[in-house]
Amino acid sequence: MSVITLTSDWNRDDYYSGAVKGDILSGLPDATLVDISHSIQPFNIAQAAFILKNSYTHFPAGTVHTIWLNSECSKTPVYLAAKYDGHYFISADSGLFGLLFRKDPDMIVTLAGNTGESSFASLKPFTRAACHLASGKDIAGLGDKVEDFSRSTPRRATIDENIITGSIIYIDSYKNAITNITRELFERVGKGRPFEILVQSNHYRINRLNNIYGTTSPGEMLALFNSLDLMEVAIYKGNLADLLNLDTSSSVRVKFRDKNK
Repeated sequence: MSVITLTSDWNRDDYYSGAVKGDILSGLPDATLVDISHSIQPFNIAQAAFILKNSYTHFPAGTVHTIWLNSECSKTPVYLAAKYDGHYFISADSGLFGLLFRKDPDMIVTLAGNTGESSFASLKPFTRAACHLASGKDIAGLGDKVEDFSRSTPRRATIDENIITGSIIYIDSYKNAITNITRELFERVGKGRPFEILVQSNHYRINRLNNIYGTTSPGEMLALFNSLDLMEVAIYKGNLADLLNLDTSSSVRVKFRDKNK
């Protein structure tokens, strides 16, 4: 089975997705094409990396993931293919791989055909590479091996004595806000102590963690560790991000205090 996924900042009404799928199926008629998302905010590589990082592991080993962001943004764009964790990834050298991968990939190569002479210059290099890899051919046959690539750095939560300061890194379709505060960090710093979670300001406070959304009454704020083991803040059956005007520049702090205070 040859699986190829598409992630982009296009919308479903544009012709780009149809052109890509047609080009791939012309080269590899038995390919299975899967849309992960075409609703990425324009040029938002952090959002694309978050969605793909938390999706790709559910696909079969050998799946080829094509990422169509920032691929036409320079006169001479550089396109890359990477092998990582048993999967293949094709993207412009935009910094996205630094957000997507937790360690260096097994191999990364440049793709031939980076002419930049078209408004859709990535089409042929990406689809040729996707067909090559999905048909079981070696990544080394695509181009020259490279040791370095552009790396954007993920935002990390910080610790200052008894306070964890994190950032909202993703807002889902229910307008729940996912932070970069991990369960491991919360437990390591907190050591079972009482806490308050401050959302954006001192005005919005949460002092307990839910296991599921439904243990909070509708309309009330809650916090929990989601299936990714990341702290998430929400309003049960409500719209937290819009109500509090939250975005991916907003902060969430956790303040711990001694048990006897």
